[in-house]
Amino acid sequence: MKLSNQIKPISYLKAHAAEIIRNFEENGEPLIITQNGEAKVIIQGIDTYEQTQETMALLKILALGNRQIEEGKVILAADAVKRLREGREII
Repeated sequence: MKLSNQIKPISYLKAHAAEIIRNFEENGEPLIITQNGEAKVIIQGIDTYEQTQETMALLKILALGNRQIEEGKVILAADAVKRLREGREII
C-alpha cells in the first residue's frame, strides 16, 4: 500500500464522500485527509478498523504475558492443573 496515493484534502472528502465509501468496500485502504496542508485524520473502513482493534488487543495480551514471564509470575502447567483439581487458587 502506497500512502502517498491515499492523501487527499478535506475538500476532496466533501466532494467525493460516496465514492470514498465505495472504495473502502473495494480495496480497504485508509484515506489520509489534510487540512491546510497538514494531515489531520485517517478514514478507514469498518472491517479494517475492527481488524486493527483485534490485532491491538492480541498484542496487549502478548505484552502482558511477556511482562509476567519477566517478573516470574508464572507456574508450570502441571502445577496449575494440580491446584485446579485440588480446588486451590492458581495464583
